[in-house]
Amino acid sequence: MPSAEAQCADKVLVIRPAAFGANPETAASNSFQAPEPVATRHLVNRAALEEFAGLTRRLQGAGIDAIAADDTPTPVKPDAVFPNNWFSTHADGTVVLYPMMAPSRRPERRPELLEAIAKERQLVISRVVDLSSFEAQGKFLEGTGSLVLDRVNRIVYACLSPRTDRDVLGEFSVQTGCEVIAFRATDNNGLAIYHTNVMLSIGTEFAIVCSECIEDASRARVLSSLRATRASIIEVSRAQMGLFACNLLEVSTAGDERAVLMSSTAARAVRLDEAPPPGVDQVVVVDIPTIERYGGGSLRCMLGEIFLPSAAALK
Repeated sequence: MPSAEAQCADKVLVIRPAAFGANPETAASNSFQAPEPVATRHLVNRAALEEFAGLTRRLQGAGIDAIAADDTPTPVKPDAVFPNNWFSTHADGTVVLYPMMAPSRRPERRPELLEAIAKERQLVISRVVDLSSFEAQGKFLEGTGSLVLDRVNRIVYACLSPRTDRDVLGEFSVQTGCEVIAFRATDNNGLAIYHTNVMLSIGTEFAIVCSECIEDASRARVLSSLRATRASIIEVSRAQMGLFACNLLEVSTAGDERAVLMSSTAARAVRLDEAPPPGVDQVVVVDIPTIERYGGGSLRCMLGEIFLPSAAALK
């Protein structure tokens, strides 16, 4: 793989859900997820569709290239709105497919969708690394939920949990050449934080992190690495983290600006919209309370970054 990539993608994939709802298979390992009342299930799905429509309008209005695709109606996939867990793309044309803990989430993997997007946008997929065979061993690594990538410096940060296995991390490192910084982190109840991207996000010039949740043995190493590679480190508390304050993503706009995307819940917890981080031109805030409450993930989880190179650039 190349020695470095840009930190920001200029395209993101979003999936319009067909059957959104709280997934009982994921609830035990996701303390952010609330149970869904059976009597209101149809209302929850309707609200999620309205929030998704609002998301696409906000992204388009901000000049962000959002590729919207429909979830397939069968099999039922209540978490399909979170595509960042099943794939990642890279600037050399690599696509990585990931092992998912919940059996109901595994049909979310749709490599044919990525191939169709690449064909339509004249992008190149040169290599597919399929790690899904680890599922048979009970070992999981859920994409850029489990992995927070410093693409510029070839570092991957990973909070170990039932969904983020050290062995699969090792294989990811072998396949991509990234240095792995693995650690453990817990929420206010002492439970393992299920995905790294709820306690850490990295932009081009900044990182936002809940360092108080990181185990004592690893905290200094994580912070040292972040401080060595980023101009600004924004610290948030466990309480702010619990409101998805770290679950955000920096992207590039059509006007070659940098935009931070975050939910209204996260924005109330940490006012980046009032004081944007260094190098950020705009902060785009999206209202997704239903998806957050019953899905247990926020805006960053809904965005699958597309870093694939253009065919024209490779000629």
